[in-house]
Amino acid sequence: MKFNKLYFIGVLCTLVGCAPSAQDDGLGHHHHDHASHGSTSDEIVLKPADAERFGVYTQMVKPQQFNEVVKVSGQIVSEPSNESVVSAQSSGIVSFVNGVVEGRDVAKGSVLATVSAKGMVGGDANESAKIAYEAAKRELERITPLHKDGIVTTKDYNAAKQLYEQAQAAYNANSGCGSTAVAATSGVITQLLVKQGEYVEAGSPIATISGNVRLTLRADLPEKYYNLLSTITTANFRTSYSPEVISLSELNGKKVSTSSVAASSQPGYIPVYFTFDNNGMAVPGAFVEVYLIGSTRNNVIVLPIDAVTEQQGKFYVYVKLDEECYEKRLVTLGQTNGGEVEILSGLSRKDEVVSRGAIIVKLAEASGVVPEGHSHNH
Repeated sequence: MKFNKLYFIGVLCTLVGCAPSAQDDGLGHHHHDHASHGSTSDEIVLKPADAERFGVYTQMVKPQQFNEVVKVSGQIVSEPSNESVVSAQSSGIVSFVNGVVEGRDVAKGSVLATVSAKGMVGGDANESAKIAYEAAKRELERITPLHKDGIVTTKDYNAAKQLYEQAQAAYNANSGCGSTAVAATSGVITQLLVKQGEYVEAGSPIATISGNVRLTLRADLPEKYYNLLSTITTANFRTSYSPEVISLSELNGKKVSTSSVAASSQPGYIPVYFTFDNNGMAVPGAFVEVYLIGSTRNNVIVLPIDAVTEQQGKFYVYVKLDEECYEKRLVTLGQTNGGEVEILSGLSRKDEVVSRGAIIVKLAEASGVVPEGHSHNH
């Protein structure tokens, strides 16, 4: 759930305005044993109706399986088999078609640019081909009747005809106003290799296109974790442009290789490679946070990341005490896979913890709403 500033203000006003009185509370005094939990703050009151309204959900603490995780940096790259290069068919000045920019989707056969040498010293190759073709055509037309009359030998006639056919082929291949640079495959333009108006030779690469069917994730593992390398099977990652954590296991992800040799490009790191299906959320070239997933551990207390709040460098969760009372509990965090986090201390199996909507309970805490006659501290 995403919140904005006005939403926070509205929630806070609602929580402050709905504080029940001692008369309409009707619950009397409830006693909870906080000593065993190490309570770090006064109780927080949030009426059940407000909890439901603002999406506050809880879950019972239940130890479960969790994997070893190593958080590293990485990058999304295209698989070589999915990339194609668009090259200039002739020498000249490049003029990109309007709207051709990096990141744009293109279809196979789309014209990305034209290349023309018109107006340049030495002339346009296409114009030269046209002139040569027209000259060869006139010469063939001139000697054809002479050949019929026996004035021109068959050898000379055949030479003129061959010259005409060659000129015609060259002109047809380069007809029109300059040559065109065409996308050989459908995909996304990942790089423009020349600038608008730049001169290129025939065969020079102009742009690269990624098919984006399969992408590769490169994770840079610090060498100090080398002993964990064999246990790493999959990964999660988060891009800089989206808060969502993407799981490779949900995208047909596969670990493909590990290269200690390639580590020379980044001393102190070992690149680990995965391939996965592109779901449209990953852009080739993007740098990412990577959570490398290793061996499984049992009996671990795990909560969603959103269940944890931070205050002055310390981490807290909210434990539900009864229908409308909560307390803030200091916890120690362990490893995280980007979506869930390990709780090392602060919770027990009997606790019911806010798993979604912790920010709402935090707002209720800030409002200081405690109904008279309903304190659990005596």
